[in-house]
Amino acid sequence: MSPPSELLDPVDESWSRALAVVAHPDDLEYGAAAAVARWTRQGKRITYCLATSGEAGIDAIAPETAGPLREAEERAGAALVGVDEVEFLGHPDGVIEYGLNLRRDIARAVRRHRPDVVITGNHHDTWGPGAPNQADHIALGRAVIDGVRDAANRWVFRELLDEGLAPWRAARVLVASSPLAAHGVDVTATFDEGVASLRAHEEYLRGLGENAMSDPEKFLAEVARPVGARLGTRYGVAFEIINL
Repeated sequence: MSPPSELLDPVDESWSRALAVVAHPDDLEYGAAAAVARWTRQGKRITYCLATSGEAGIDAIAPETAGPLREAEERAGAALVGVDEVEFLGHPDGVIEYGLNLRRDIARAVRRHRPDVVITGNHHDTWGPGAPNQADHIALGRAVIDGVRDAANRWVFRELLDEGLAPWRAARVLVASSPLAAHGVDVTATFDEGVASLRAHEEYLRGLGENAMSDPEKFLAEVARPVGARLGTRYGVAFEIINL
C-alpha cells in the first residue's frame, strides 16, 4: 500500500463518457461524487449503475419500503452532481454474489452505455490496516473489472450480440478510495456538491444514528483533506487506475 505521505499523480481526464458501477446507493457519495461533479462541470457524460437498491441498508425500514426510497435518494443525489441517468440492476443487497450473472449484467451495461472509462469503488479486502471492506463491495468490484473485460470480447456472453449489443472496450477502470491509489483528483471546487449529494440520502443517514458518517461535511472533509495534501490541493479524491 502507498504510504499516506506519497504524492499522487493527477488522473488523466482526457475522456468524455464514464459509467459508474457500484454496489449500493451512497457508495459513490462517500467521496467519489465530488469528482463526478468536477467531471460533469467539464461537460463529461456520466451514468450511474447500481447493482442493488440498498434495500437492506436501513435497519428500521423493511426492504420492500427501503428499496424504492433509497433509489429515489440516489437519483436526487446524482442530480446534484450533474448525473441524470441512474439505473439499478436488481441484485440483492447484502448478499451480492460474484459470478456470471453479475458479470453479464455489467458487460451489458458497458455495451449499452459505451463509456471511455468505468468508475467503481474499492474492491480490496480492506480500506487499510484494521478496516475490513464489506462483502458486497469486494464481490461487485471484482465483477466490474471482469465485466468490463467481458464487454470487449464478442465470444463471451454471446447472447449480448443477439440483443444488438456490439463489443465495447473501455480504456480503464478508476477505483475510488482504493488503498492502492496512486492517482487523485482535485475536488476543492466541487467539494460542496459532493457533500450535498451525500446529504440527499436523508433517510439512510438518519438510520445510521449518531456516528461520524451522520455528519456528511465532517466525514467527507476528513477523508478529502489528506488526499488533497498528497495532490497539493485542499480537497482530493484518490483513485487506483486499472488499465485494460
